[in-house]
Amino acid sequence: MLLPNILLTGTPGVGKTTLGKEVASRSGLKYINVGDLAREGQLYDGYDEEYDCPILDEDRVVDELENQLSEGGVIVDYHGCDFFPERWFHIVFVLRTVNSILYKRLENRGYSEKKLKDNVQCEIFQVLHEEALASYKEEIVHQLPSNKPEDLEDNISQILKWIEQWVKDHSS
Repeated sequence: MLLPNILLTGTPGVGKTTLGKEVASRSGLKYINVGDLAREGQLYDGYDEEYDCPILDEDRVVDELENQLSEGGVIVDYHGCDFFPERWFHIVFVLRTVNSILYKRLENRGYSEKKLKDNVQCEIFQVLHEEALASYKEEIVHQLPSNKPEDLEDNISQILKWIEQWVKDHSS
């Protein structure tokens, strides 16, 4: 059976991981968190002193994911999307969170003041939504609100419905 690949993207703290793991467990699709993948495989290319974090080696990440994504049935979770091959994804969901809620979530993660400010600004300017629109066909990019628990349930059911319809449309 053919299964779709889904990209979940958005500013850190918008709820990609919670949503991705839940959709994966309810749909049977495989969930991949690119941050975890990079950590496990040490897929880094240096260190960013300013942000106090390793720099992702995007080419190695793409190489690492290529086989799994060519088979289909994968949910990829990452806060960037412009380096993935366009052909990988059948749909892209950009999660959006209200700034005040996002600020609290990132504060709870212990983000530095600079990291807090930059990420909230990233959300204000819709950086990830713009990046998704620049990287993929507009008709496959969808925004989802991610502010409260009800949003999570709505988003899960919306994505599950989409998967079901996609499978129907692509079965011979």
